[in-house]
Amino acid sequence: MVIDYLFHLDFIYLFLCTVNYQFSNLETLLLVCLFHFSSATGRKLNELVQDPPAVPLLYHDGPLLSGQISVNLIWYGNFKPAQRDIVSDYFNSLYITPKSTQSPSVSLWWKKVEKYYNLPYSSEKPTSLVLKSGRQILDNKYSLGKSLNNKKIVRLASRGEQSNAINVVLTSADVTVDGFCSGRCGTHGSSYSASKKTKFAYIWVGNSEIQCPGQCAWPFHQTIYGPQGSPLVAPNNDVGIDGMVINLASLLAGTATNPFGNGYYQGPAGGSLEVSSACTGIYGKGAYPGYPGNLLVDSSTRANYNANGANRRKYLLPALFDHSTSTCCTLV
Repeated sequence: MVIDYLFHLDFIYLFLCTVNYQFSNLETLLLVCLFHFSSATGRKLNELVQDPPAVPLLYHDGPLLSGQISVNLIWYGNFKPAQRDIVSDYFNSLYITPKSTQSPSVSLWWKKVEKYYNLPYSSEKPTSLVLKSGRQILDNKYSLGKSLNNKKIVRLASRGEQSNAINVVLTSADVTVDGFCSGRCGTHGSSYSASKKTKFAYIWVGNSEIQCPGQCAWPFHQTIYGPQGSPLVAPNNDVGIDGMVINLASLLAGTATNPFGNGYYQGPAGGSLEVSSACTGIYGKGAYPGYPGNLLVDSSTRANYNANGANRRKYLLPALFDHSTSTCCTLV
């Protein structure tokens, strides 16, 4: 089972325009909506404001990740040490205590994901999940070439641990991946270990700085579709990597709550809404198409963010679907 961080169909945007938002007059409304509808076949998930599902995300009787899970980072292509540090610090921020960093924090965001582990989803006792830092594998010689398909992504993911692990493949800006930019910005799925006895979860995210920043790095770059607004200042001064963190965070939330395609989701398997993708494009209160919401601003850099992390990092993280209220929950 593979879950793509997909582009939305345009009729969703048309529905949002006609139902949820008011324009100064009907002519403006139709022009904006029809322009988007006729401009492209799809839209990146994190560029649209997604109305939360009418009913809670449903549990589909499959296992969730539990116990201590290693997160192994597999860097494919050309990444600077400073870029790797941004992503590593994000993972190191997941379990920092509130006293160790300012609020709102990455760890507070992660606790919202962990709430799904306290739901009485089955007859079994509630499970727990603890992510720990694993290996970092560098492949800066492009051992599989600069053009990858899904099979090669799985091959790369298999280089990490194959038991109790999430293997994260990150491809650099000069690497093309099937479907990247034209239909997705990342993927999460699972694969069998070499022994075929266990399965491991994996995530792939691409750096879109060169290929499609207007799709996969929004709101740090001008969007290519829909309402236009000024791009935000990236909190770590790297449009591609800060965009990767947004997509990575969404996929990590989906992996935790739907690791093998039969956990929490709504809709058809494989094209479903998950705990983060159900709240697409929402980063702060007051979000609407083309506007990510009211966010915090760094006084020195003027960068926008909603979460504090390790080593004084700041990140922009997606809203998460709250199972108890059926609403999208933001940090700010």
